Amino acid sequence: MGNHEERQIRKPNLLEVSVVLILFLAIAFSFTGMFDLSIQLALFIALFIVILLGLRLGYKYNELQDALKDGISSGLDAVLILVAVGALIGTWIAGGIVPSIIYYGLEFIHPNVFLLATLILCAVTSLATGTSWGTAGTAGIAMVGVGEGLGIPLPMVVGAVLSGAYFGDKLSPLSDSTVLTASMAKVDIIEHIRSLLYVSVPAFVISGAAFTIVGFTYAADHVDLNRVESIMTAMGSTFNIGWWMLIPAVVVIVLLAMKKPAVPTISFGALLGVIWAVLFQNTDFIAALNTAYEGFSIESGHAFMDELLNRGGITGMLGSIVVILLGLGFGGLLNHIGALQAIVDAFANFIKNTGRLSVSTLLTGFFSNVFGCAMYVSLILTPKIMEKNYDRLNVDRRVLSRNTEVGGTLTSGMVPWSDNGIFMVAMFGVPTLQYVPYMWLSFAAIILVVIYGYTNKFIWYVEEESSEV
Repeated sequence: MGNHEERQIRKPNLLEVSVVLILFLAIAFSFTGMFDLSIQLALFIALFIVILLGLRLGYKYNELQDALKDGISSGLDAVLILVAVGALIGTWIAGGIVPSIIYYGLEFIHPNVFLLATLILCAVTSLATGTSWGTAGTAGIAMVGVGEGLGIPLPMVVGAVLSGAYFGDKLSPLSDSTVLTASMAKVDIIEHIRSLLYVSVPAFVISGAAFTIVGFTYAADHVDLNRVESIMTAMGSTFNIGWWMLIPAVVVIVLLAMKKPAVPTISFGALLGVIWAVLFQNTDFIAALNTAYEGFSIESGHAFMDELLNRGGITGMLGSIVVILLGLGFGGLLNHIGALQAIVDAFANFIKNTGRLSVSTLLTGFFSNVFGCAMYVSLILTPKIMEKNYDRLNVDRRVLSRNTEVGGTLTSGMVPWSDNGIFMVAMFGVPTLQYVPYMWLSFAAIILVVIYGYTNKFIWYVEEESSEV
């Protein structure tokens, strides 16, 4: 580009950015809440609103389209995982793997402790595998099935699943998002995880206690054991149930725990589902293979079981994939024209102590999810935007990486159009705003970060050699 062209490009001011973002939020909420239109259409329109702002700032259309494509390419890993998980769910239902897990869950897990058991199982699975998405698509799907069988409200179950999945993901050195956050904040991965323990462990205990209390209160009044027996009978008459049905799930979890790549591992799990469907469910090979693409479909005469199990397949993920692609492009455009940076710069004078520093980091992480539409956008942008403020106050980068995880990762599932929000809705069929009130681990972690910031607890400074971590 020539000098003349460069001089024409300017940074957006706060008013311009605010107008664009308010328009986006107005379109998103009115489309989904008032007019029953898709979020995909809202995001598609939002792309052109940001492009119009970019043209006003002096960018050429080709430059903005390149930024859009760069944003999309940065998140294609998530799209591939979504495709693989869709295939896996379809074949695991056809192969009797998910039905067997649900059957044994209904048989052995007492309704009173079901929510706590869900939290712990998903935490252990996520800690071992390093993936909240993989946990949601395997253990999460099964536990939602068990919870639905017990008559426990699905938003509550999904909240327990996500609390466990995000807890394990954040403390696992196998997690790509944890590694990314540590590297972006320039912190050793183990030091990053150790600093997170001060937030994650108390938040886990708090959410565990809450799910236990609710479990005992709710199950005592609402669980219909006759309904549970009816579902188990229907499962047993429709599928061959046995412990060997759990082998593909164990294989996938072990491979992920061995840090094997997620996409081929999950795809291999889908192949095992096809094989199990042929060997143990007497399904034709072509029909079993087709469940990887079309999903599983059955008309058993048991309405509840049909509704529970008719899901999965790559086609079931196409709407989510479109949202993620458009969302990533939207985030790429906003980042390219400096929209998020303009907001942070406007509030730079506000950050005068560690309390305000912590709150600002949480808000930056959250709004990077809202306007960047992807957790990875948040985890990349938040450290880049906030690092100068931490250095200015001499606060150790471990605090930056910890706060970035809480503000970025733990809030991503709360945004209906973020990659995590879209993925979880695709997995469980529960609208984002219905399960958000039960993401108790996330809320507990956010509150703890704010308390630590304003009380100066577990805040480390670069001048000190703290023995606490």
